[in-house]
Amino acid sequence: MTTNSPDNAHTPPNDAEHPATLRITSKPFDEHKKSVLDRAERWEDGEEVPHVVNFQDASRLQRVLTPRRLEIVRSLMNEPAESIRNLADRLDRDIRQVHDDVQILNEYGIVHFREEGGAKKPYVPYDTIKIEVELNKSVGESSESPASA
Repeated sequence: MTTNSPDNAHTPPNDAEHPATLRITSKPFDEHKKSVLDRAERWEDGEEVPHVVNFQDASRLQRVLTPRRLEIVRSLMNEPAESIRNLADRLDRDIRQVHDDVQILNEYGIVHFREEGGAKKPYVPYDTIKIEVELNKSVGESSESPASA
């Protein structure tokens, strides 16, 4: 249900059902943990809950979800690709760079693959992806902004 890092990522079987929404969040661990428990309870009650990928800090989210990778996600949401080469051609990008980007997005559970006839076909199974970034004041920082000092 939730992926915190590529270590926890997995590729579901081709027939796995996906919720309509993927939420990508940037929340501190404790807050994210409460959210996971809440979603698990709702899921057990039969409610559809979104998949959530959480990054514990906004800078990591920004490093993973680069503009080029978001372009891949948008393209695959509109139309699955027959192959990574097909996707690279569609985006007019180098196949090696697209391959590397797709692999990273797969590690985080954003892009998935269908295996057909030995070919891995990348796709995004979600109708909607919501990206939520939470920025908090660091402990010990002054409440004054530089503009008001």
